[in-house]
Amino acid sequence: MESRRGMNPMTEEESSELAAMRRIQRLSSHISPAMTAPPSLPLVQAETCSSRAKKLEVNGQALSLYMKGKHMDIQEKVYEFFNSRPDLQTPIEISKDDHRELCMNQLLGLVREAGIRPFKYVADDPEKYFAIMEAVGSVDMSLGIKMGVQYSLWGGSVINLGTKKHRDKYFDGIDNLDYTGCFAMTELHHGSNVQGLQTTATFDPLKDEFVIDTPHDGAIKWWIGNAAVHGKFATVFARLILPTHDSKGVSDMGVHAFIVPIRDMKTHQTLPGVEIQDCGHKVGLNGVDNGALRFRSVRIPRDNLLNRFGDVSRDGKYTSSLPTINKRFGATLGELVGGRVGLAYASVGVLKISATIAIRYSLLRQQFGPPKQPEVSILDYQSQQHKLMPMLASTYAYHFATVYLVEKYSEMKKTHDEQLVADVHALSAGLKSYVTSYTAKSLSVCREACGGHGYAAVNRFGSLRNDHDIFQTFEGDNTVLLQQVAADLLKRYKEKFQGGTLTVTWSYLRESMNTYLSQPNPVTARWEGEDHLRDPKFQLDAFRYRTSRLLQNVAARLQKHSKTLGGFGAWNRCLNHLLTLAESHIETVILAKFIEAVKNCPEPSARAALKLACDLYALDRIWKDIGTYRNVDYVAPNKAKAIHKLTEYLCFQVRNVAKELVDAFELPDHVTRAPIAMQSDAYSQYTQVVGF
Repeated sequence: MESRRGMNPMTEEESSELAAMRRIQRLSSHISPAMTAPPSLPLVQAETCSSRAKKLEVNGQALSLYMKGKHMDIQEKVYEFFNSRPDLQTPIEISKDDHRELCMNQLLGLVREAGIRPFKYVADDPEKYFAIMEAVGSVDMSLGIKMGVQYSLWGGSVINLGTKKHRDKYFDGIDNLDYTGCFAMTELHHGSNVQGLQTTATFDPLKDEFVIDTPHDGAIKWWIGNAAVHGKFATVFARLILPTHDSKGVSDMGVHAFIVPIRDMKTHQTLPGVEIQDCGHKVGLNGVDNGALRFRSVRIPRDNLLNRFGDVSRDGKYTSSLPTINKRFGATLGELVGGRVGLAYASVGVLKISATIAIRYSLLRQQFGPPKQPEVSILDYQSQQHKLMPMLASTYAYHFATVYLVEKYSEMKKTHDEQLVADVHALSAGLKSYVTSYTAKSLSVCREACGGHGYAAVNRFGSLRNDHDIFQTFEGDNTVLLQQVAADLLKRYKEKFQGGTLTVTWSYLRESMNTYLSQPNPVTARWEGEDHLRDPKFQLDAFRYRTSRLLQNVAARLQKHSKTLGGFGAWNRCLNHLLTLAESHIETVILAKFIEAVKNCPEPSARAALKLACDLYALDRIWKDIGTYRNVDYVAPNKAKAIHKLTEYLCFQVRNVAKELVDAFELPDHVTRAPIAMQSDAYSQYTQVVGF
């Protein structure tokens, strides 16, 4: 040491600086100790290029079979029918009126020529019904919505809110399309607030009839599908008014549903007292004939009251098995939850189509590259991967979540279990809101990811985006639906502390207040190993911790603000917090179902591909909300960095199996009909389309 000092003498200032640096290093090692992971937890190695990641060989047939499920045959039948009938495929350029007639002919062809009768499955086999709806909607979204209006809304209201006499009278006509109908709930001044509807149905005991009236312009039924052109009947939601012998003279029994004929069965002319206006050209879904309905003292028989939850006798007495207006209203809307289930499921179908087109195009499209070397696929660019690979992973996540929702809904229809009804109501509200909002944003991302070619109408992004946009509003505004989820979570939270039981979907909250909200473990908060970060338990625990903390915090805030602002004011003050809570909970449910689906996949290579997608979905969500986890030290800085690196690595890995993942959707060419997105000779096909 002495000789070395002699050779390289160190000044006092340099010696002091070196000592300071050593102290800083020692202090840093205490604050962020180097990870000494065991062999089972290797450190994440960042990859600089997707070509360096080992490609997983996926059994595409096994993956497709697992994704398709048990109703793939009926979907193939739908695709085969429309593929064999080019005259029933929607052209790129079509007027509103022609589109409406084509859409009606498509539905008639499906039912009367192809022999596919969706109505019998609405109540008896909802899983099969939604499988048909997904396939039909992928052909033309207007057709999917028109089918939903006819069978799920108009038909569903008759069989779910009516009794045997209604089913016997109307079922066959609805099924074979002789009785085309509407679902007249929304009014000009009331959409989400159904209890505020103003249309009235006043009972006339002398003639044993109800008199349907639109009392003012704000009560005009608005945006009613099938009303403008094709509908012959409407299920009209109106306030049931009964005459009384007291000083008031009448009694308002709340909103009920009534079957009201609106057009003559033979001439198709509008019936007396019914006024119908066309809502005109819309942003999208112009194959659906939306109209406005006004009623001026329209008389209907007493039997036209859909009387499952409330009835009126010949002498005007009201009876119900449910004691209050709110109970009856809740039961009525509970039977209509199938519309939300269908929209969530259909929205995933739209996401599959758009992701397939964008990813296939990105695999084929080449642009730039290293000097004097061939151009590379644009999906090899990290920016393109970060646009599309988390989206592809999310598509799979939402697929399994909505399949689970449909299964729970089917079970609910069979058992009528009250707790299951409440569970499905909240879950359908959350998934409908979350999935449709995500799909709406993703459609724009897909269009942009395909550059200028994505702007061509033939490539479907424009029509898909316009048609899907309303999914965020009808069957319940997304912001309102998320509030319903938050309210249900708070109800469960309160019940938990009162010794109540929790349903399956919310069961993690039972332990969350004790386990997840304990002080974050300072050891696990620093674990950075890949095996740890890809462990489903770590991922699900992170999601559940976030939801539990949000729930506990917003409950405390509501209690605090309600003392000065009242219940309504406190809710409004905490509204953004409540929406974040609802989204966090739905993401937790989605991840749990994805993890379960990966575990249940029987074929090893397909399971490995799904595991990649599941890990990407989970870690991408954690990274996007990393501030939440850092604020409470749930994730240490080095661990946050490891999550980011692993997310990038998983994007590369998923990119390498992207073709197999989108092919597993098995969408036919006329559905993903974008020429630039289907075949290797895409550009020659495209030039033929544009006339070169």
